[in-house]
Amino acid sequence: MAPVPQVTAIAGRIPDLFRQWQVVAEPDRDAPEWWAGAPSVVRDEKGVFWMALRMRTAEGQLGQRGYEIRIFRSDDGVHFVKVHSIKREQIPTTGFERPALLIDPHTRKFKLYACGPLTADWCIFKFAGADSPDQFDPATVKPVIEAVPSHPQGVPYPTAYKDPFILYAHGAYHCYVIGVLRSERIFHFTSEDGEHWQPVGHPSESLLPLAGWHSFYVRPACVLPVGVGYLFIYEGSSVQWEDPVYNIATGLGFTFDLHHVIDLTPDAPLLVSPTPGRLHVWRYSHWLWVEEELWVYAEVEKSNGAHETRLFRLPRSPG
Repeated sequence: MAPVPQVTAIAGRIPDLFRQWQVVAEPDRDAPEWWAGAPSVVRDEKGVFWMALRMRTAEGQLGQRGYEIRIFRSDDGVHFVKVHSIKREQIPTTGFERPALLIDPHTRKFKLYACGPLTADWCIFKFAGADSPDQFDPATVKPVIEAVPSHPQGVPYPTAYKDPFILYAHGAYHCYVIGVLRSERIFHFTSEDGEHWQPVGHPSESLLPLAGWHSFYVRPACVLPVGVGYLFIYEGSSVQWEDPVYNIATGLGFTFDLHHVIDLTPDAPLLVSPTPGRLHVWRYSHWLWVEEELWVYAEVEKSNGAHETRLFRLPRSPG
């Protein structure tokens, strides 16, 4: 029997705070391999919550099952209503994975990024800015982060990019993506305008290594400001786990400068599904401060193998 992901927290029993949740989005079919997840959430100036999700079917070739980016609106951050739908055929692309939704700090327009194969390889692409998330136009898509050819006989570069998390901090946009470099690893790009991106550091050097419990994959999830610096939420899988391509768990890091990351959970993940099915998936999480609470939206596996998006609400002061 394959080893089960074990949770440890070197700073205390943090996972206990994640034992209660509210379901905020469900897959279109409550069945194995049907997913509603990869959430990206923003709260606008009026207090309205907007969420972009990737909807995924169990049918079709693996890697080509994300059929829709679905946009939701909520007044309270718990009860969401669908307001917009972008189908893969409208791009066109063979499939979606994680989108990234944010608000331009200068224009207050909404930005939406997504990922998928526009030509041969996976890349990050962007929709034109919109006054409201229900107005994103699939006809405006353009690639913004693409793989570049490696130098002959040099260090290989990532061959594809996907699953962006983007924030604005210190006068620039920061994009953390999965880069496919024989495995999946974390890469960092910055931009002044959200349109033109440059790699930070060496384009082949991951922010965290393939090591410890994330010896098979290591991937970005979210970056959360905490005053003195930033929590760097990441995810990954182990070569010892069953089906590590999909059996993804979540860990925690810290960074002062948004690039050099200290791994706070090097030996075991912080979070795995409390309702495991074939796997123990807890991934694609988006963390944000809401008044006196920390709200965490995450894609989590159910006991039947379906994935739903759950909201976990943690007090700012756990005592």
